[in-house]
Amino acid sequence: MSFFKKLKEKITNQTTEVTDKFKQGLEKTRDSFVGRMNELVYRYRKVDEDFFEELEELLISADVGVTTVMELIDELKDEVRLRNIKDTKEIQPVISEKLAELLEKEGDDVSLNLQESGMTVILVVGVNGVGKTTSIGKLAHHLKQQGKSVMMAAGDTFRAGAIEQLEVWGERVGVDVIKQQAGSDPAAVMYDALQAAKARKIDVLLCDTAGRLQNKVNLMNELEKVKRIIEREVPGAPHEVLLVLDATTGQNAMSQAKTFGQSTDVSGIVLTKLDGTAKGGIVLAIRHELDIPVKFIGLGEKVDDLQPFDAEQFVYGLFKDVLEAEQEDSQ
Repeated sequence: MSFFKKLKEKITNQTTEVTDKFKQGLEKTRDSFVGRMNELVYRYRKVDEDFFEELEELLISADVGVTTVMELIDELKDEVRLRNIKDTKEIQPVISEKLAELLEKEGDDVSLNLQESGMTVILVVGVNGVGKTTSIGKLAHHLKQQGKSVMMAAGDTFRAGAIEQLEVWGERVGVDVIKQQAGSDPAAVMYDALQAAKARKIDVLLCDTAGRLQNKVNLMNELEKVKRIIEREVPGAPHEVLLVLDATTGQNAMSQAKTFGQSTDVSGIVLTKLDGTAKGGIVLAIRHELDIPVKFIGLGEKVDDLQPFDAEQFVYGLFKDVLEAEQEDSQ
């Protein structure tokens, strides 16, 4: 059975609503990336060095990342030799198979580290403008849908309007927000939130954090201070440090991930605005080069458009047209 058929069978057993969200959210990337790949396959009848050179350029332009692309091309060349592939049409399922392998690293856990007993504390970090506060609101909704009691801490006390924005999300999803005045010490806000969450026996506390101070050193120091308060008040916490990145910023998101990764023990990525970019290949670059799992992706504006990351759904959303064409051919 071909890789596409196996993928189709797996996806068929999953929720149609989720599959549709991935298909719609990845439309721009699919139209650009797969459209250009189809053109490439059409222009080259046989798999040769020129074909691989153009494929390399195509993948780099989709923000897959140079290191990842080089490794991927080497693996594809090995597969072509092993399977004795001559025709370019036969290589598309192999490309999608390799992309799925890159996204599904062995031993990876893309689910949230929720505690079975006691409170789970999730620290959410990221620079201003990436959709951090919105992601926290949507994550609160997602957790409530799972039957969890949730509270949010308005720890971004420096950005104008950040506290109010979180309060709006709190009202929208029915979650209490612990706050102080703008300009307050974020560590003090965290302390208040932790005490309130403990007193009310809350399942999950979502902590918003500052996205910009005078400089990078100050920001990282501030995050470290907040983390110390959390560790002191809830041993073993934070149970997750989620870094929010904007998919539309491409390789800039990679450099942000490296900076935060060095300072805050990032345990997972929330990749927003994936529906707004044709360069969805950034998911592959982050996954492969940074070795941090992508845990959630933003596929639209609605409250339920922040979806848990699923490698198979992602590959299916990317190659939907190729899958459907293959299905028609086999009928």
